[in-house]
Amino acid sequence: MGILLKGGKVVTAVDNYYADVRLEGEKIVSIGTNIGETDDDIIDVHDCFIIPGGIDTHTHFDLKVGATTTADDFESGTKAAIVGGTTTILDHPTQNKGESLKETLRAEHKRSDGVSYCDYGFHMGITDWSDETSNEMKDMIKEGITSFKMYMAYKGNLQVDDGVIFKALKRSKKLNALICFHCENGDLIDELIAEAEFSGNKSPYYHAMARPVEVEKEAITRLLIIAEIADAPVYIVHLSSKEGLISILDAKKRGVKVFVETCPQYLLLDDSYYGEKESKSFEGAKYVISPPLRKKYDQDALWEGISSGEITTIGSDHCSFNYKGQKEIGFYDFTKIPNGAPGVENRMGLIYTYGVVSGKISLNEMVAITSTNAAKTFGIFPKKGTIAVGSDADIVVWDPNFKSYIIAKEQTQNVDYNPFEGFEQQGRVKYEFLRGNKVISNAELIEKKPIGKYVFRKINK
Repeated sequence: MGILLKGGKVVTAVDNYYADVRLEGEKIVSIGTNIGETDDDIIDVHDCFIIPGGIDTHTHFDLKVGATTTADDFESGTKAAIVGGTTTILDHPTQNKGESLKETLRAEHKRSDGVSYCDYGFHMGITDWSDETSNEMKDMIKEGITSFKMYMAYKGNLQVDDGVIFKALKRSKKLNALICFHCENGDLIDELIAEAEFSGNKSPYYHAMARPVEVEKEAITRLLIIAEIADAPVYIVHLSSKEGLISILDAKKRGVKVFVETCPQYLLLDDSYYGEKESKSFEGAKYVISPPLRKKYDQDALWEGISSGEITTIGSDHCSFNYKGQKEIGFYDFTKIPNGAPGVENRMGLIYTYGVVSGKISLNEMVAITSTNAAKTFGIFPKKGTIAVGSDADIVVWDPNFKSYIIAKEQTQNVDYNPFEGFEQQGRVKYEFLRGNKVISNAELIEKKPIGKYVFRKINK
């Protein structure tokens, strides 16, 4: 017995066509007309799009930051992902100083295995470079982790220096792996923070002032020069600025291979959310993320980067902390506000509404940047990221006509605010399948237990 999705429009990164799609077991087994079998469960999906399940390239679930831990663990975070149309996430376990990558991986599996509602994989964060770490990169690949993460910010904690970046890139090239980079100049940020604190400027407004566009642009430019010397590809996470994109385009002209991710917050929110310079309001703490929100012209440049194909993926960078009790830790000092905001639940809907419906990008481009490109970049295509015979039946049936508003009190993610509160959203998930299992029916989550599996990724040769 299979499942037949009948009457919908199939949309991939390259095609749009009307066809029925038949699922059996965990796979898509046929696409076309007159493909149903006698005992199939037939689901009418007329007036809907049949698209690949979303792949969120950037989440932080069950992450400990200082004395606090993110509001969303793997259970609540992946449940929110499913509700929003994302069937696979890539999370960021991060090596602690003195810890082996194997120890980091064991701890992450302990946090995620058996509790995840969607499928999941990992980028392995490297903070403590050594010969052992270099050797362990090969071990991580054997465990299905083909991408790594390094930070050029958070000095004294996560930040790595240029020599380490160069060594790691030489190693990743040899292994055909990919390293993702958080690009901000951590040394300059520390100095700018010290200046703000010396002047008594401690409100959330000064978080953005201490992380200007220039610290992102400089770090991107420097990274891409190092990558050019190492002759290795790199992946830049959460690009926020026009100036950063210009540096990327310059490097691409020189032949540097670089993949780029941005996030909905950098496409739809701007630095006005931090309030006025003299404001005493703490509301801006909700938007304390790194890099911070930028200007309207940065949003325009990023949308253009998506439509031109220069930006590869859109991840949420979901890193949720409650406004009450967690963000408030930094009520008197912005440096103590936990960095991060929620987004995994709304990523797909926001891109459809403000990208596709607004005419900035096509539906095919949306599929590419929210699913297909991620699958190709991180070694899970065509298993995931497309609608094709033999692919995993990770499918979203998208109802384009439904309209709603984002309201934190109605969300699934386990956090007490939403940075997109009040935003109109057009379209919603009507049906959703994870490896052929119906998890959403008539826009309601019906899967009551976590069935997500770890995704073993392969090297892209």
